[in-house]
Amino acid sequence: MEKNDLVDKLTKDIFTYVMHGEFPEEDFAESLKPTDLNSRFEEYEKLMDFHFVLREEVVGFVKGLENELRSISTETRNKSRVRRGSVDGRIDWNSTIQERYSRNPGDSSLFVCENKTERYDTAENIVLKKFLSVIYKTLKDCEDFLENNHKWSERWKGEKDLVEDMKNIFERNVHVKRIKQPGEYEPTERMLNSAENSRKEIYRESARLLRKRDSIFSGDKDEIRDLLNKTAIKPDDEETLLELFVLFRFISTIEKIESQDFSLNTIQTGSQKVAYLENDEREISIYHDSSTDIENLKFKFNPENDVKDREYSRPEKVEIKARETIENYFDKGTAVHTGRPDVILVEIKEKDSDKREFFITEVKNSTNEKTIRRGIKEALEYLAFLRDEDDFIYDREALGGEKSGLLVIQDFEDEDRGKDLDKQEGPIRIVEASKLGNKIKDLIQEKISI
Repeated sequence: MEKNDLVDKLTKDIFTYVMHGEFPEEDFAESLKPTDLNSRFEEYEKLMDFHFVLREEVVGFVKGLENELRSISTETRNKSRVRRGSVDGRIDWNSTIQERYSRNPGDSSLFVCENKTERYDTAENIVLKKFLSVIYKTLKDCEDFLENNHKWSERWKGEKDLVEDMKNIFERNVHVKRIKQPGEYEPTERMLNSAENSRKEIYRESARLLRKRDSIFSGDKDEIRDLLNKTAIKPDDEETLLELFVLFRFISTIEKIESQDFSLNTIQTGSQKVAYLENDEREISIYHDSSTDIENLKFKFNPENDVKDREYSRPEKVEIKARETIENYFDKGTAVHTGRPDVILVEIKEKDSDKREFFITEVKNSTNEKTIRRGIKEALEYLAFLRDEDDFIYDREALGGEKSGLLVIQDFEDEDRGKDLDKQEGPIRIVEASKLGNKIKDLIQEKISI
């Protein structure tokens, strides 16, 4: 599948599942964010703000900001104070006479003085401060990343270091400092309307761009597509796009298989699962490689414990000696995990028994024969070494039985290359990405309908 096709599909999926809270935002953000970006940006909202501040219109706003701030609006207020024995400001004689009469008519030392004060906390300025706060905080969080990543920093750190300019303005500009920090629910709709109708461009543009940010957070499809194309996903990182595409195909297919019975449950951020479906008879959990460990399940190969009452095979001896050499060289133990598949359909579990079935998927964004061979081997290893605590799930001969695993690969240019799915045999089947939507239902129907 071409990148544009993947982006189109994912735009719809993200709107359907992530924006409706049925896919944990944290897992989505972690998959999409640039590798070197601060771990804070694994939070979905912060990743959206990273996308937001990279916009040319936001950068352009900051370029002209220092000059624009000189003309921001304030409200002038008259403040009256009672003074005795001195005068501070203009004397309000009418109020002075009234005040003396009410207190002590013979007290000629009492005056009511009037002072003019400038008020910065206008509706328009609250909108402006909120907009500047978003830019300032986001740039501060990703400053190290922009410093070291030329691809993303070009707009902000080109001929002039706009990140440093923005920092100085927000922290030291006398006008900005005098505006209060917006409250939790500010700016209000009334404040935004006031800024949008202002005669000054700085307020109109602040309100417009804050509205634009709101549309990103509410899941506008054009904004999601822009996110996938221009910012968080690297242009050459189609592996991640393909993995997410496969993951959402699993979710949507399981929903459709028994749509009247199964319900997709909302997943909380930090959960081990990325999707959880259930009906009266069974529960289905889907995990992605970015999620945490799956309860007691492991993918683990340990020849010393796994081989009993026979000689080690040559591959097993190689594994043991390789690990011993590494442990000796680094003077520490080594992990014996085989890794994690890219997508796992796990725990198709009957509610009235302990019976569980598993379906494992590996994704390779390639049509290279060596890569496909490696993908098949990895998927078979996952089935072979899948354990519940220390016990293997599957017999070493069966490896989960027919149709227990899937390898998703890129589309072949030659349409006749490779066997069709219904002509393949064994635990691992191979399918091209563009054909996945039509074929996945047949593959997992038997597992779901235990």
